[in-house]
Amino acid sequence: MIVGTAGHIDHGKTALVRALTGTDADRLAEEKARGITIDLGFAYADLGGGAVTGFVDVPGHERLIHTMLAGAGGIDMALLVVACDDGVMPQTREHLAILQLLGLSRGLVALTKVDLADADRRAQVTAQIRAALSDGGLADAPIIPVSSVTGEGLDTLRHALIQAEAQTAARAADAGFRLAVDRSFTLQGAGTVVTGTVLSGRVAIGDLVTISPSGIAARVRGIHAQNRPATEGLAGQRCALNLAGEAVAKDAIHRGDIVLTPALHAPTDRIDARLTVLEAEPKPIGTWFPARLHTHATEVGARIVPLSDPIAPGGGGPVQIVLDRPIAATIGGGHFLDLRPPARKRRTPDRLALIAAADAPEPLAAMLATAPVDATVFARDRAMSPAQTAAALSGVVVIAGLALSPAHRDALQQGITDTLARFHAENPDLPGLGRERLRLSLTPRLPKDAFLALLRAEAEAGRITLDGAFVRQPGHEVRLSPEDEALWDRINPVLLGDLRFRPPRVRDFAADLGADEKDIRRILRLTQRLGRTDQIAHDHFFARPVTAQMVAILRDVAAATDDGWFTAALFRDRVQNGRKVAIEILDFRDRHGVTLRRGDLRRLNPHRLDLFG
Repeated sequence: MIVGTAGHIDHGKTALVRALTGTDADRLAEEKARGITIDLGFAYADLGGGAVTGFVDVPGHERLIHTMLAGAGGIDMALLVVACDDGVMPQTREHLAILQLLGLSRGLVALTKVDLADADRRAQVTAQIRAALSDGGLADAPIIPVSSVTGEGLDTLRHALIQAEAQTAARAADAGFRLAVDRSFTLQGAGTVVTGTVLSGRVAIGDLVTISPSGIAARVRGIHAQNRPATEGLAGQRCALNLAGEAVAKDAIHRGDIVLTPALHAPTDRIDARLTVLEAEPKPIGTWFPARLHTHATEVGARIVPLSDPIAPGGGGPVQIVLDRPIAATIGGGHFLDLRPPARKRRTPDRLALIAAADAPEPLAAMLATAPVDATVFARDRAMSPAQTAAALSGVVVIAGLALSPAHRDALQQGITDTLARFHAENPDLPGLGRERLRLSLTPRLPKDAFLALLRAEAEAGRITLDGAFVRQPGHEVRLSPEDEALWDRINPVLLGDLRFRPPRVRDFAADLGADEKDIRRILRLTQRLGRTDQIAHDHFFARPVTAQMVAILRDVAAATDDGWFTAALFRDRVQNGRKVAIEILDFRDRHGVTLRRGDLRRLNPHRLDLFG
């Protein structure tokens, strides 16, 4: 268990920790000279329950509140210290407010320096403390009178801490490893050492880790857990890690960095969160409100953007936090809700619904009911282990790393079927619907990779057919509308008649039939897809039976020569369609490999003669 002290300057926090543990948490000469704690101090002891309890002694000076915040992250229990001679003071209330914002509901109150007060004063200060605690999570915290000088009440406080230690639930040791750095220093003979609270997971000697957000790679050479040499460190313990690596140095690792499993390294400079505003704030929190973000030992400048109305003092609501620089952060505790939020459209109803779902007791189920979720990002940003991830995704549909509820999967499948059926009914002359157009028409809208994976699965199941960039229903064929068929019935006899070797071009048909040139061109291109015509040249279409007949004519022309090579003139004379059209036809054959050209001569390719019947 990790216990964090809290309280006003010079109320005896450090002396109380020394009395409980035998360790002086004031570690700097300047602190000892001035008699106050100006940085985090740490002490450890087996209080008698068989487990090692760690104490984080934090400063109470008003100008060092940021240091207090650095120590508050990761504590299991608060030990609020109030001196009987002073009573509740300004920093007492500030520390209480911080503990309230952190959502800490486990704590004890040590009424210190009781050797300096009589019974009436003790009762008076006790009433002050109870009133100060009344509106927060520590309202029912026991108040224990103690004296570090006489020893009064120390056994009672020690026993209360032993009971709390026994009731402390183990943290997620099977999750991904994360340690919040609050100190970095060089130890002679060892090298770079960092200390901090293990927020989740476990780490062992020899493990490879990453320092985030810098991305420095390191190897764990040694571990002290709860101030004792160890082979591994576990969630909930304070650990010192001896790190080695090419870029590892004291000055390269800072308070607020996170040492973590490499797969969890994903810094962010934008976070969606739920913000609670203290009643003491003088005005509502509006858009781009300047602030300092404290998370574990990190402190960074930030701007607050409410995702609905400005948040009034005493109220709360969803916000986006835009940071001055990227940090390593993890979702948890109902505070940070999304580490990868969009910079735009952050206030849309869908977005607000997803944020609200992320704040639910079972966030994944609630989020999946709203929209698909990137399973990899969800697990990484919550430091989930592979086993935890697998358990969370049990019964969930995962496509290309994207988690969907079965209801959303079913809706997408039905949407694909209905959309294609409607498209084919309205556009019988088109081979299929473009993939991207189909993706954008469906709800929920999937990313492109996941959507393509869904389409491939649907195609393998035989429910759709993929045709390049198009999607169609199985069995769908391009067909002409009744109006188009009527116009085709007027075109086809011309293509098969006396002018079959030199048929009119599109513009000529339009003039002769009194039809729109675009309609003629569209219909002829459709008939090409249907195998009724071949487009020999630009806007020049021949009936497919005529194309096959011309192959037979080419056979006769080639057979009449000595070596099988023939000229365009020989072919022109047989079909009597003019040199320009004859060359267009032969160029068409060249493109399809039916004829092989050498200068002005051509011969047939026997391996391609079956292309046109």
